[in-house]
Amino acid sequence: MYTFSVLLNLVLLPQLSFSMGDDRYYTLAEGRPFASNSTAVLMRNRQGGGLGLLQDTQLIETLAHFSRERIPERSYGEFEATRDCSDFTCASFLNKVGKKTSVLQRVSTIGPESGSADTSRDVHGWSMKLYTDEGNLDWVFNNSPVFFIRDAIKFPSMNRSHKRHPQSHLPDVNMFWDFHVGNPEGIHQLMILFSDRGTPKSVRHMNAYSGHTYKFTKADGSFKYAKIHIKTQQGIQNFSREEAAKVAGENPDYMIQDMFDAIERGDYPVWNIYVQLMSPEEAEKYEVNIFDITKVWAHKDFPLQHIGRLTMNRNPQNYFADIEQAAFSPSTMVPGFAASADPTRLFAYPDAARYRLGVNYQQLPTNAAKAQVYCPFQRDGRMRLDDNYGGDPNYVGSSIKPTKFYQDVKGSNPVALSLHTDHEKWVGEVSAYTSEITDADFVQPAALWDIICREPGHQDRLIENLVLSIKGVKYPELRKGVYSLFSRVNKDLGLMLGERTEAAIKAT
Repeated sequence: MYTFSVLLNLVLLPQLSFSMGDDRYYTLAEGRPFASNSTAVLMRNRQGGGLGLLQDTQLIETLAHFSRERIPERSYGEFEATRDCSDFTCASFLNKVGKKTSVLQRVSTIGPESGSADTSRDVHGWSMKLYTDEGNLDWVFNNSPVFFIRDAIKFPSMNRSHKRHPQSHLPDVNMFWDFHVGNPEGIHQLMILFSDRGTPKSVRHMNAYSGHTYKFTKADGSFKYAKIHIKTQQGIQNFSREEAAKVAGENPDYMIQDMFDAIERGDYPVWNIYVQLMSPEEAEKYEVNIFDITKVWAHKDFPLQHIGRLTMNRNPQNYFADIEQAAFSPSTMVPGFAASADPTRLFAYPDAARYRLGVNYQQLPTNAAKAQVYCPFQRDGRMRLDDNYGGDPNYVGSSIKPTKFYQDVKGSNPVALSLHTDHEKWVGEVSAYTSEITDADFVQPAALWDIICREPGHQDRLIENLVLSIKGVKYPELRKGVYSLFSRVNKDLGLMLGERTEAAIKAT
């Protein structure tokens, strides 16, 4: 009785309202003070890569909430293996020259919402669903080999800074540059974004890259780390800033129409698929953290190897059913292909699909595997479209109807089905980790600047594109922060950027 009355009194206490003004400090949503908003709990190795842990409340809550903040917006072809890749993977779709696998492709901008102009300066997401004979494999890539961040916890913040301001509901260059000055590891991607590569002419004329490091595994437990490159055979073509703006005003759906019309007239676009492969021993010694998506692997160190060809040869029959309801996630993998240390997207993407499409989104025709599916431990829920596995046990360890496994039926080595390998032991102790910015983060951007300077006029176009954005920043100290950021790439670049931006501001 005493315990009950204490609990009752606690429940009936009025909700307290704290007014702390500018003294407010960061907490989790339940009010718990937290020491950092950019820290994740990782099994971390000495290079700074690591495996995320489910116990990381801040990370899981941040990603799960981001998937539910707004309702997200949403061509067919075939992949043909051009070599037998059995020497580095047991993946069935790569085990025979000429073997073909049906593919669903979806390419879109990342920052702007659905209905915005296709030619906006932006990174383009490149998603493919390969309907292999051992289940679906999703490749969730971008048209850039690097990205703006490397820490999972920053993913929602990065996206918000590129979208609309929470008060004005307008795009805002102040929060865009404020984020990137405060998180300068994205300088490599920023230079790509504001170069000619930031406004590709069409899907047919752009490349795509895995960005993240994956693993190709074999049945004996051996594996290679891998990055995947999708190279257009139509040739790289980009719009100038002026051309992109003109096309956006005339036909905001230009890229959709360009791709649709090309396929309709039988001008099927083709891409060659390549991989870079790295052994675990090479990974431990390599000059950069191989899990850092802000870095690339030098081709001279790890040459491209041709493994396949992608041909897009059929348009959707119905855009909503085939494309809008499509759900892509890097967690959707097949035997012989596995993730490495990628603590962000493996949770966030399928979680967004469950929210957007429902818990049974895998049963929608566009997402359904062509291979057999038997998963009686994942059942019920809204929009269940099949017989829900009838009376089969929905719990593990049944003796009434024991579960059969792939290795029992096919005689396969269970190791081939594992998403993890012994090299995960390379990852060390559990720690709260926030990556630091070092001079190494500016080495590859500096090399990119040297390449841009060798292309006639490209240097001026990059600076002009940046000036057009930065001159809208109303805080002088923030503008100085931007110039300082680019000065770390190249002192002349930072100086020219500052001089031209301030001159443009004075001229307005």
